Amino acid sequence: MTSRAWQREMAESVIAGHGLIAADFFDVGCSRRVPWTLRPATAALLEQAQGPDRGFDAVVVGEFERAFTDRQFPEVAALLAAQGVAVWLPETGGPVDVTDPDHRVLMQVLAAQSQREVVRSRHRTLAAMAAQTVAQGRFLGGRPPYGYRLVDAGPHPKRAHAGWGRRRQRLDPDPVTARHVRWIFAERLAGRSTAGIARDLNERGVPCPSAADPGRNRHRTGQAWNLRSVAVILANPRYTGREVWRRHQSATPGVGRRVLPAEWVISASLAHPALVAEVDFVAVQRIRAARLTDDGVARRYLLAGLIRCGLRGRLMDAHWVNGRAGYRCRHGHNSARPALPGRPGNLYVREDKLLVELVQRLKVDGEDRASPGSGVVAHLWSRSMMIVYDRSGWRVAAGDGV
Repeated sequence: MTSRAWQREMAESVIAGHGLIAADFFDVGCSRRVPWTLRPATAALLEQAQGPDRGFDAVVVGEFERAFTDRQFPEVAALLAAQGVAVWLPETGGPVDVTDPDHRVLMQVLAAQSQREVVRSRHRTLAAMAAQTVAQGRFLGGRPPYGYRLVDAGPHPKRAHAGWGRRRQRLDPDPVTARHVRWIFAERLAGRSTAGIARDLNERGVPCPSAADPGRNRHRTGQAWNLRSVAVILANPRYTGREVWRRHQSATPGVGRRVLPAEWVISASLAHPALVAEVDFVAVQRIRAARLTDDGVARRYLLAGLIRCGLRGRLMDAHWVNGRAGYRCRHGHNSARPALPGRPGNLYVREDKLLVELVQRLKVDGEDRASPGSGVVAHLWSRSMMIVYDRSGWRVAAGDGV
């Protein structure tokens, strides 16, 4: 709240002798990178500015860098000017005149400084969080994985926060769901398929992760176990007792990107009780990564995780048929559940044909002749791009972090 106090003091000093502050609009915990129309307080300000009885004729900002970044100021100033509302800044000592060349240059300089501070703060924060994960195994927030619950871990390590009564938290085995996680890993090690595991859990009436913790999963249906829910558990290294951070990352507000396992930040020592031994966890990953066929050859799917069904919006499954790689979507049907009546026919695409079309259309530099399509695949992953496929063809679109 100290930030709010000094920003108000700055605002009051700017308008001293000219007027009074009629209302406060202050967003808490909202990045300056988020547009004004998407921040709760500033969105309310813009809405009130459009009303005839708004009660103010100017908006005074305590500090430019706390309110704007990049190209936000010209957009906001234009919206307010259309309603006859001026913008006052401490940096200009009064109202901003967008027709004044000096003011325009100053706004550009302030925007560049704000953008630089955003990048610098992000790198400092990420470096600190990575160090806390590796060296301390600290739980940095988020939903606990299925099989765990959050318990008290003592006072906050920073004295100031501890003085305010803040406490640390850590993961601890959930007395109800932890045994199901252990069972899933044991069954997988015994050679059972993920579909068979999901089907068994459903038949025994075991609540799926979103049903077991509906408060933290309001965006999920909580209906039943599926292949994805079992696979996610089997791939989560936190079940070994080590804290893991940065498995998912938002490159820009609202746009996510995949984080490869090599980029995950993992604690150097155990941070919470393990539900599976590390040697067993590694063995499970080998089953998933290189399961051999009857002829002893591991099948490779270059576009796995990159093709999404345009009808259903889900990732298409890797599928080997007629001696070559392909991808299919059965529109919700799998071995873990019975087929629903009236569902569309299976959607299928061959990998070799799709790679040829991708190379021709995207024209990516650095294609390896010994491994056709590898350059295109690397291009898609590095830019968090997806292939959306349906019966009319395919297109490339931005990924969503799945």
